[in-house]
Amino acid sequence: MTHQILSETAASISELKRNPMGTVAAGDGFPVAILNRNEPAFYCVPAAWFETMMAQLEDIELNQIANARQGQKIIPVSLDEL
Repeated sequence: MTHQILSETAASISELKRNPMGTVAAGDGFPVAILNRNEPAFYCVPAAWFETMMAQLEDIELNQIANARQGQKIIPVSLDEL
């Protein structure tokens, strides 16, 4: 069975166990696919990438909320009322 690997760099779980930081460094700042029996088991994602992904997911969620609220009646409120 074939599996799509969504990174340019791949390493085995054995390589990851042997040299975790070297495996991460092999990705040159990009995700590394960790393979188990030649199938992707998980992706090792550098912290900067993870932070960027989380920010993008939050933006998508906020966009969905804004889209859902589009067209709702606007209720004016003053700061003193809060």
